[in-house]
Amino acid sequence: MAVSFITRLLTPISYFLNLECRLALGYAYPAYECYKTLERNAPEMEQLRFWCRYWILLAFLTTFERLADCTVSWLPMYGEAKLALGAGRVYDDYLRPFLAAHETDIDRGLLELRAKATDATASHLQAAVALGRACLFEAFRLVSSRLQATRSPWPAGPQE
Repeated sequence: MAVSFITRLLTPISYFLNLECRLALGYAYPAYECYKTLERNAPEMEQLRFWCRYWILLAFLTTFERLADCTVSWLPMYGEAKLALGAGRVYDDYLRPFLAAHETDIDRGLLELRAKATDATASHLQAAVALGRACLFEAFRLVSSRLQATRSPWPAGPQE
């Protein structure tokens, strides 16, 4: 229990911090540092690599933890293992080789996903436009019938 407490204190995005602090330390500060690195006249490649690793690892860990944290967080020393591994080591030893081996499949999947999303968006947009037209025409019909009813003092009946 004491080790878990120490781990949480040492972890950059501590569970003890409120959401605003976690966002500031885990996202806003690194984003600002990344901005500063990019905006230098001659950005240092090592700094760029550091921040790119940070963002890639953050994205994968966030996704992994959302999906799998409930199944692995109960493991003894889980928090300590996350702390001990470190971003550079996890990226260099595990994430980079995995991504390199599957890069073409991931790119193909992303292209397919983008195409499906574009098709679905276009389809939903067409359906929304059709529904909007139908609703608009129905509203015009109702307004028109109300206006005709208010103009004529006599109820409409057979003409003789």
